[in-house]
Amino acid sequence: MTFNSLFTLSEKQEIPLEAVLKSDLLRLGVSFSQEALKASQDQKPKSYFIFSFDRVSQKELSEMEKKGSPEEIALVGGPYHLKRTIVSVRLNPDSPYRIEASPPPLPLSLVRRGGRGERSEKICDITLPISPPYYKTPLKSGKPVADIAPTIEWGYLIYLTAFRLCQYWGEKEECQFCDINNNYRQQKGERSYTSIKEPDEVVEALAIIQKMDTSGISQAYTVSGGAITKDLYGLREAEFYARYAEAIEKNFPGRWIGKANVQALPKEEVKILKKAGYQIYHPNYEVWDKELFKRLCPGKEKLIGQEEWIHRILSAAEIFGASHVIPNFVAGIEMSKPYGFQTVDEAVDSTAEGLDFFMSKGILPRFTVWCVEPNTILSQTNSEPPPLEYFVKLLRVYRETFKRHKLPYPKGYGEPGVGKAVFSVSPFMDVI
Repeated sequence: MTFNSLFTLSEKQEIPLEAVLKSDLLRLGVSFSQEALKASQDQKPKSYFIFSFDRVSQKELSEMEKKGSPEEIALVGGPYHLKRTIVSVRLNPDSPYRIEASPPPLPLSLVRRGGRGERSEKICDITLPISPPYYKTPLKSGKPVADIAPTIEWGYLIYLTAFRLCQYWGEKEECQFCDINNNYRQQKGERSYTSIKEPDEVVEALAIIQKMDTSGISQAYTVSGGAITKDLYGLREAEFYARYAEAIEKNFPGRWIGKANVQALPKEEVKILKKAGYQIYHPNYEVWDKELFKRLCPGKEKLIGQEEWIHRILSAAEIFGASHVIPNFVAGIEMSKPYGFQTVDEAVDSTAEGLDFFMSKGILPRFTVWCVEPNTILSQTNSEPPPLEYFVKLLRVYRETFKRHKLPYPKGYGEPGVGKAVFSVSPFMDVI
């Protein structure tokens, strides 16, 4: 696909070029020249906060790529006069998109490379996220703040992966697109990587952030982690994750918007999360089509089932308020092989049905762009993601459905709109 085809999609679907380019970068990943990595190494590094979000495994990356790649990039200016667009870095040495350094003082550029004999084209300039002053500050344990409380979304969101493993285990239970367990296996040998973050050390890390984040850039926190299907420390899932909001809100009442990104739980357990102090609940439904849910989320289907999952999302709206229930789906797995839809329009139509269902009830689903991560079940049958056309058409449907139901902007995501949005793993906030 040429860059001109991105223009064509942008104009045909009436989606800003920035959002189209962001979708392409998220699905295909990006590579860095050695000079660009050298220029990036002192900025905020990629933290691997829950998943790898890379197109290759750690063993396929150089030491500089593993340790020197930034968490995110911001696309700005350039020949197409792009408004600031923040994109999560997904490493892929074979990506047609490459970040290169110009001569001193080393400004970075995003370049799209063509095939053999074709010239590369500069698309825009790149700015990098500054590493916060607290990132390397050690806790009493010696762990750096960045290990316990990394920030994403250009510093807006503190991401607290309380439990870095999932109790849906193995090929017959794990979500087929998810690499949380594999990411933990590969990261624990590469960097400081805590499997279970205790509430006390989370509070200790947040106290340092509170003291050093004098400009108040961080405005929300997400507590997340793997599913707890049995128990952990003798606690049910809601009880385990509630401890974090309770500790945070006790020590920093109202400082941040609290978000719980866990399973769709029974109503009584959802009440536990609400009472603990969370304001937003993310019971991710992954994919709308019933048969695909069975195929791609076998553990969730066996333990809960999609019908009950959706029922729990709806009942959670009675506890949190509909607009504060924001379930995620993984855009792109609708077209995954071998079970997914064969055409873009079929896939978009299916997802549109789910969007309309939830939004008609005031619930605000969001999505992330599927990254075909290695060592997941789906990577065995999917070497490449769905076509860009799917993601661009989805953006148009999402925006139209959102406007038709006259919904409020989702809380805890920062400002919406091109040039303002900070959500980095999807362009849904860039287009509403």
